[in-house]
Amino acid sequence: MENTAKPVRKWDPIVKLTHWGVALVIVSNALIVGEGSIAHIYAGYFLAALIALRLLWGLIGSANARFSAFPPNPVAALGHARDIVAGRKEAHASHNPLGALMAYALWACLLVVIGSGIAMAGAPPAITTPVSVSQLVSEGEEEEGEGEHDEYGEGGEEGEGEEIFEEVHEIAVNLLYILIFLHIGGVALETARSGRRTVTAMLPGGR
Repeated sequence: MENTAKPVRKWDPIVKLTHWGVALVIVSNALIVGEGSIAHIYAGYFLAALIALRLLWGLIGSANARFSAFPPNPVAALGHARDIVAGRKEAHASHNPLGALMAYALWACLLVVIGSGIAMAGAPPAITTPVSVSQLVSEGEEEEGEGEHDEYGEGGEEGEGEEIFEEVHEIAVNLLYILIFLHIGGVALETARSGRRTVTAMLPGGR
């Protein structure tokens, strides 16, 4: 008798939404909006909401999306790397061990990017007057008045703290780009060696 059962979806809509939403924000912030612009700040808060949703979904979501389905395990990741070298293949319902480590590394890096960005920008600015698209996405204007200083004075504790957050933010963003390239390379490798539709599985309607 022919089996007409539909294959189980590997990734649910929430996983796909957060995955591509995060990707869209990162690409937009890297290529379109200016650093320190209003759009950049709001994108950071939107990114924070997406990550919060994904982390919550990791606790209460579908079986394959939960953290319990792909716990970080360096030993298993090394074993998976050996399997790749030896040409051995093994199916995984959720992330494979290397993919799991990459997922946690990306989330951790994104949390540092978001946290340091919010520490620098503060609350999202209110837009009380009409602005053009170019103003929305261009770099933030330099503060006027060279003689205006905060209560600590130039180079005080608050200024030093902001410089630290800026340094952390820049390092985390650069590390994030490296992890993304490694992630893309890993997906390409896994697709080639396993023959599974790794990319299309994350698309709407994909399995």
